[in-house]
Order: sequence, then structure tokens, then C-alpha cells
Amino acid sequence: MSEILILYYSQGGAVREMAQLIARGVESVPNIKARIRTVPKISANCEATEPDIPNSGDPYVELRDLEECVGLALGSPTRFGNMAAPMKYFLDSTVGTWLKGALIGKPATVFTSTGSMHGGNESTLLTMMLPLMHHGMIIVGLPYSEPELSSTQSGGTPYGASHIGGANDDKAITAEERKLCLALGKRLAEVALKLSN
Repeated sequence: MSEILILYYSQGGAVREMAQLIARGVESVPNIKARIRTVPKISANCEATEPDIPNSGDPYVELRDLEECVGLALGSPTRFGNMAAPMKYFLDSTVGTWLKGALIGKPATVFTSTGSMHGGNESTLLTMMLPLMHHGMIIVGLPYSEPELSSTQSGGTPYGASHIGGANDDKAITAEERKLCLALGKRLAEVALKLSN
């Protein structure tokens, strides 16, 4: 069975919840499964490290996860209009994967959670696309045929799923944001199956 990699970093839990919703959307498509992975925190202190295996939650990603999957959904909270450092740190380690051309032609999508409505969600999604484009991936967004994209008063963009979590990341994912996450996962899976055939 083909698998889509849902790769995320989450500090407050919203991006992790979005990853799970996108995975549900992926698995609503027959003959495809979601593989959920995360990245460890990083530290400016060279002696502070995360354990090799997380104490709880999803497993850490390995480069082989990228190579084995037929598509990728990449998620990160917004940090000053960009992805969080742990996700960027991981992507910077994928040079060997890039040299092999292992991701060329695979579809990818992006998702994020921000503290405020104008907190950089769209710029974060756009900057997350750049390394994926360098890898030769095909970017999949959300079309305006998804009615929630036009009616949402919270997150949701044509560039990918988004959530407005509030300054303390305490706002629940809205019904519209939820539907857009599910739709994005389903669309990514459908495109991946078409491309892999």
C-alpha cells in the first residue's frame, strides 16, 4: 500500500492536530495510508539533545521516510513569517536526498498554525514550499472549489491549510479549518495515486 508522509513540528499541539486531520483525509482515499512523523526540538546549547526516540507522541522522521513515501504534507507553526527552526534544521539535512533526486515528481503540500489572523501564515506556507520545489516536488494547494475556503473567518488559504491558534495557542481548530485539513489530505492522496500510476 502506498504511503503519504505527514511530517510536522508542533510545540503547542495545534500543528499536530492538523497533521492528524490531514492524515484522516489521506486515509479517506482507498489504497493509501498516512505515515505520521515529527522532528525533534533543537537547542543553541550543543550539549542539550533530544532522545533518539521521543518519550511520547509520533516517531522522529528519518530520511528514508521521505524516500519511501509517494507524497508529503509538511507542517510547522509560524515563526516570524517562516517555518520553525526544527523543521528548517531537518530540511537542511536532506541534501543527500536531493542529490539522489528521490523526491522529484512527488506531490507535496504544506500547513501551518499562527498566533493571529495576520501572523504570517501565508508567508510561512510559501517559504515551506521553497525547499520542496528545490527537491523537484509538485506543490498541491487548496482550490476554491472547497466552499470553506471562501467562508472561513479563521484559517485556510489556497496555499495550504492553516489555523489561527491565538497568542497562547489556545483556540480550538474551527469547523472550517478542520474541513480544509481533511480536504487537503484527500486531495494530496488523490494526486499522489494519479502520479504514481
